[in-house]
Amino acid sequence: MAETVIEVRGLRTQFGPHVVHDGLDLDVRRGEILGVVGGSGTGKSVLLRAITGLVTPAAGRVRMLGTDMQDAREAELDALAARIGVMFQDGALFSSLTVRENVETPLTTLSHLDAETRESLARLKISLAGLPWSAGDKYPSELSGGMRKRAGLARALALDPEIVFLDEPTAGLDPIGAADFDELIRGLSTALGLTVFLVTHDLDTLYATCDRIAVLAEKRVLVTGTLDDMLEVDHPWVRAYFQGPRARAARGEEIATPPADA
Repeated sequence: MAETVIEVRGLRTQFGPHVVHDGLDLDVRRGEILGVVGGSGTGKSVLLRAITGLVTPAAGRVRMLGTDMQDAREAELDALAARIGVMFQDGALFSSLTVRENVETPLTTLSHLDAETRESLARLKISLAGLPWSAGDKYPSELSGGMRKRAGLARALALDPEIVFLDEPTAGLDPIGAADFDELIRGLSTALGLTVFLVTHDLDTLYATCDRIAVLAEKRVLVTGTLDDMLEVDHPWVRAYFQGPRARAARGEEIATPPADA
């Protein structure tokens, strides 16, 4: 069994009286790509933000890479931040900075790096994310949606993280662009030994990239397991999601076409 690098126990998140998660438990293993799915309003992105410390839980514990997020001192949290990368939806880039400058932003926390080294490292990460060299000198407004996502991924990789969090990385992409991004994620995970926490609703992405799935429902993680495991789960949402026509198409099964009216 691989090492557990993220451990969530009894997590409760809420905004005012609205409870998003209650009693949520989850383990993420080193080196895996974990896909987090769930219906609208189940708090997939909120869970990502709670684990990374961007949302303060009302109760429960989050332990990541040996650090207890609730009890850690500021210096410990700063050290942990250098070991993770986060890619938000649509990249969440600074519009007034070029792509290269966006990717350099996390590198400015490393005082031993001079400007030339930061620029070289930023351009390396831009290339790793599958962008052309020239993209580094463009502003986010000059990029397509897919290129902005890759730029966001490059910034998430800037500090050579152990864990990367991806929030809906293929949302809004055309099928070819989404497939290319799926291949990129899988390739980087293998080449760099990354652990990937991937929030998605895209069935094709699940089948192309993920080692395990965590299903959010009823304010908790209802079930975790492989894609094959999901086919055995007796729950209405899980059945509809993983056994419906789109899921069968993602698995490569032929979908029967209704006969035309005579």
